[in-house]
Amino acid sequence: MADTGAVKSEDTPFEGGPMDGRVLPVLLGATGHPPKTYRIPVPDAAGGPPTVLVYRRVPRAQSKRLGLHQGWKYAYDPTGQAGRRKWPWSKPDATDG
Repeated sequence: MADTGAVKSEDTPFEGGPMDGRVLPVLLGATGHPPKTYRIPVPDAAGGPPTVLVYRRVPRAQSKRLGLHQGWKYAYDPTGQAGRRKWPWSKPDATDG
């Protein structure tokens, strides 16, 4: 992989969906963590709008002694809905239970 200088990345595994079993380098944010959601646009063969695969960040494993997480992985989200911030003053969505 090419030298990216000050930009850091981490090889992150993907679980479920079309990307199951693949490991991709994901850029880390200012906190040293990968983004909470990872969206992969897949072009349509017929020339229509691309399909977007959504993966959510979950802890990879926990240490036995302290219970700290040991890295991250991405799990497939079949609903594909983009997560949005939930502010205390926001109205609840119609889809919320």
